[in-house]
Amino acid sequence: MSMKSQCCIMTLVVASCVASRLVAGTPAENLLKKPDDWFHSNDGRSVLENVLSWQTEYGDWPKNMDTTGKKRASDKVPAGTFDNGATTGEIRVLARGYRIVGDDGYRTAVLKCLDHILNAQYPNGGWPQFYPLSTKYHRHITFNDGTMIKLMELLADVVSDQDFGFVDPARRQAAAKAIERGIECIVKCQIVVDGTPTVWCAQHHAETLAPVLARSYEHPSLSGAESAGILRYLMSLDTPSPEVIRAVRCGVEWFDSAKIEGYRYRKSKSGPALSRDPNADPLWARFYEIETNRPIFSDRDGVVRYDIQQIGSERRGGYTWYGNWGASVFKDYANWPHR
Repeated sequence: MSMKSQCCIMTLVVASCVASRLVAGTPAENLLKKPDDWFHSNDGRSVLENVLSWQTEYGDWPKNMDTTGKKRASDKVPAGTFDNGATTGEIRVLARGYRIVGDDGYRTAVLKCLDHILNAQYPNGGWPQFYPLSTKYHRHITFNDGTMIKLMELLADVVSDQDFGFVDPARRQAAAKAIERGIECIVKCQIVVDGTPTVWCAQHHAETLAPVLARSYEHPSLSGAESAGILRYLMSLDTPSPEVIRAVRCGVEWFDSAKIEGYRYRKSKSGPALSRDPNADPLWARFYEIETNRPIFSDRDGVVRYDIQQIGSERRGGYTWYGNWGASVFKDYANWPHR
């Protein structure tokens, strides 16, 4: 193995351990909290059989569904995705199940999923929301809801975690290379405004890497939510390149420039979304207009508004438009040795 590959693997070990805090707990991920004995139990084996039943023909799993609760009905064809925490939890729990129990069915499912994830990566290093590719916005590089970051964290586990110790060296090396390309893609996707790198959009064009529209109310923009996850991931790398260090520094500077002080946010269909409070912690908008750095909002009609109260109650109360995302960025940056 080359020195570069060894360094990459050391980086991925740290990224796997530190960046896992970005992952929200899906039912499958929650099974990772179970003790080893549970995987040997009748209940454990039954639950893992449920998980197996929901794997698609391609090797992934559906989103927004409890794949642990019951077996898939024979007449249901699941639609797999990497979005909303799907797939990464299922492959992890089956890998652990194989390490503990040794059931070849778990091993086969893990390797099928891993091959699918590796095949889904674009040559430029990005991942779509699902694969085979959609003809719509799902085909673009997806940072939304941490999709691409979660895949990269998973691949770091494939390289270094004992649960994936059965994975052959060729696949481990492919996983390490995939993360190298992914990091390069992240740096290239960072949006430059007036010559200065800022942050990222929730989706970037699959070929040009430009920020692109997703759903009608998710415009090409600077994303406070997704960019926080990206920066925290980059700061978790043990040996970041000079390009990564610059990307982080510029991203943190943008978060400082974009903070909104003196307001509290309440997601509501009836009351005002923002209320003045000089003691409130800083907020960040979900989306900022690229050219002006102004927060933007939209209904399903796709019309950009600059005041959240100007959009209808359905989207105003049914979508998270503000959050404290930058606080976690600043906390990590304060302890980052490369700042």
